[in-house]
Amino acid sequence: MNDLFADIEDRGLEYVGASRIEGPLVVVERVRDVGYDETVEIIDPAGIPRMGRVLDVSERHAVVQVLEGTTGLATRTLRARFLGESFRLPVSRQMLGRVFDGLGRPADGGPPALSADRRDVNGMPINPFARRYPREFIQTGLSAIDGMNALVRGQKLPVFSGNGLPHDRVSAQIIRQARLLDEEVEFSIVFAAMGIKHDVAEFFIRNFRESGALSRAVMFFSLADAPSVERLLTPRVALTLAEHLAFDCGQHVLILLTDMTNYCESLREVGTARGEIPGRKGYPGYLYSDLASLYERAGRIENSPGSITQMAILTMPADDISHPVPDLTGYITEGQIVLDRDLFQRGIYPPIAGLPSLSRLMKDGVGKGFTREDHPILASQLFACYAYVKRVRGLADVIGEEELSPLDKQYLKFGEAFEGTFLNQGEYENRSIETTLEMGWDALSVLPREELHRVSDDLLRKHYRSEQRTGTQDEACLTARAL
Repeated sequence: MNDLFADIEDRGLEYVGASRIEGPLVVVERVRDVGYDETVEIIDPAGIPRMGRVLDVSERHAVVQVLEGTTGLATRTLRARFLGESFRLPVSRQMLGRVFDGLGRPADGGPPALSADRRDVNGMPINPFARRYPREFIQTGLSAIDGMNALVRGQKLPVFSGNGLPHDRVSAQIIRQARLLDEEVEFSIVFAAMGIKHDVAEFFIRNFRESGALSRAVMFFSLADAPSVERLLTPRVALTLAEHLAFDCGQHVLILLTDMTNYCESLREVGTARGEIPGRKGYPGYLYSDLASLYERAGRIENSPGSITQMAILTMPADDISHPVPDLTGYITEGQIVLDRDLFQRGIYPPIAGLPSLSRLMKDGVGKGFTREDHPILASQLFACYAYVKRVRGLADVIGEEELSPLDKQYLKFGEAFEGTFLNQGEYENRSIETTLEMGWDALSVLPREELHRVSDDLLRKHYRSEQRTGTQDEACLTARAL
């Protein structure tokens, strides 16, 4: 613990006693020269320091949030020393390949991160005029993402999931497989987990070590049995290292944060302890701005070769996409990947919903010069055809499949091919973008050529490869479409 306070100048101001201890909060009276978000060293009766930070300050008192919890502290014997700065993290390229706890302390048995460069975990705001527009494709190896909801360097693309859905497996697969098509540039992964169980943490660590992904990654874990207030710092610690790797070392960094719902629950817990007036569903009124302070640290900056691409995983209580956490997240980020419970129950992995999922910046990272010239048109046509499949399935539920037209039955076959071969893939199946695109054309080729309205004749001649149909079959399909 003492390593957290290394190299911090002793201000010589120590306060004995506290007026109140409530949950993770300690109220220290008659303070001087104390600032908001200042780091505090709380000394327990055994002389062991605990880390805290100032949440509120006035002329008379300071409210301190103790990150290790207040168990064993007493109001009369407690000692508080204010350190004069916000929490800082030593950052170094050598942290890659390491595992840390939620505050940046080693959790893999290795030495502490040694660096003279200590950064404020709250970061520095990026000048909007200095931002570069996100571009260039990041391959995840998942067809449902790469083919239809492509991830772009500098983008913020969250994953909306539900309890019991395989978001952990999907996250691990993305980290194992994510790469840039340009092999000449450095690509790193920063992973931060908040409020997860020990077995889930072991799953991630074992998975990354066995696959070799840990060599280019750094992991931060704030486990479920850690003090909940620690979760409020964990994503900021991870983002601070990501900024160093991207903007100081020139690397392209993919940061994955899970589970942001746990983070928001901790924010609500602390707000309640402080007596704040609650907003929607008890969350603090500043939930939007707090989430924005994390999400907006992703991006690209002028005159910097690196970038930060962010994927935040969050679970939706009762699969409610209108819940405050996914709702506000959707306003800040550039799209979302939605995991679908129906697909999961039908054995399709990854259960990524085709229609609710969206990448608003996909158009700027795919096509000629990035992936392949047919990629944008193919994705658009797949979306259109799959949307029609949903309509046909709804109609079949009412009138029965046998009453459908021949064309509608063709669309049902397309839906089965699309979900069974394009969306569905193995947990350790890493598809190249070329494989994904060819599988998309295979799915479209189940339909009559005349139904592919968004595809040019040149692309159809090049990629459409349906078996030769008889004139009678084509005529029947055209007649059904006219009806």
